[in-house]
Amino acid sequence: MPAAIEVAGLCKSFGSVTALDQLELTVPEGTVHGLLGPNGAGKTTTVRILSTLLRPDDGIAEVFGVDVRSDPRLVRSTIGLTGQYATLDELLTGRENLRMIGRLFRLSKSDSRARASELLERFDLAEAADRPAKTYSGGMRRRLDLAASLMARPRLIFLDEPTTGLDLRSRMEVWQIVRELVAEGTTVLLTTQYLEEADHLADSLSVIDQGKVIASGTPDELKAQVGQDWADITLIDSAAIEKTTKLLRERLGTEPVADLETMRVHAPLSDGNMLADLLHLLRDSGIAVGDVAVRRPTLDDVFLAVTGQPAEHKTDKQDTGKDGKRGWRPRP
Repeated sequence: MPAAIEVAGLCKSFGSVTALDQLELTVPEGTVHGLLGPNGAGKTTTVRILSTLLRPDDGIAEVFGVDVRSDPRLVRSTIGLTGQYATLDELLTGRENLRMIGRLFRLSKSDSRARASELLERFDLAEAADRPAKTYSGGMRRRLDLAASLMARPRLIFLDEPTTGLDLRSRMEVWQIVRELVAEGTTVLLTTQYLEEADHLADSLSVIDQGKVIASGTPDELKAQVGQDWADITLIDSAAIEKTTKLLRERLGTEPVADLETMRVHAPLSDGNMLADLLHLLRDSGIAVGDVAVRRPTLDDVFLAVTGQPAEHKTDKQDTGKDGKRGWRPRP
């Protein structure tokens, strides 16, 4: 599969602060690639360089084979960018905002009108199209901002924390839009602090820390690197917990984790057949099982394992929006 983005040895510093340190990144065309990492890891700096808003100090950064430094104008003709915060003229209507963007992309007046109407319908904004943008809700503003980034039909879209501050329903609407874009052949580079979002949308992921990619792969590949699946076995009789723990310890060779309050025993699974073997063992030993669930490692587990810290979640008030400074945002 051809690459939409190729990055090799990318470096960028701001004074004494190193934002990118020999960054390596490849994004296949027609996929969603997620960038994860703590605040200050270099995600936004990477997006700004690839979208020609910032010049790197060293290294190679290409978009569809075009170097972002040698031919930024050609790169801009193939990309769209939705930043962390909506960039709309609040005094203009939704329709006027889109038409203005179309004209800035040198579309004709008729093409701008037609494309704006098409996107307003697609993003469920037609009824509000002639209202000032300042009257829009947060979800509507975000959809309008996404629509603006699509006016010129870009082949690649940068989504830099696109669902910041949105409620769950609005987030899911944005997710659906992203899936539709990729189904049509658009490539998406997504940065997000919401690991659930990355798990839902990304075909592949890169975890960045201190300006370097420290882990990469599909979500399932990264989870597999972290550890095994676990079986959560709920017993009917709390008196059987000690016996269950002993049996599982002898069979697995590792120490299960017992929770007396919930009457659950958590046991690691080395392969797909192990769960059935354990359930047969308990049945043959006369131990009644009320429920069984398999828990896989999550991206939170991946994040913690590779960065040594839990995923950070910024607040709008504290976030500076700049690499090198940290903030927090509550989970939605």
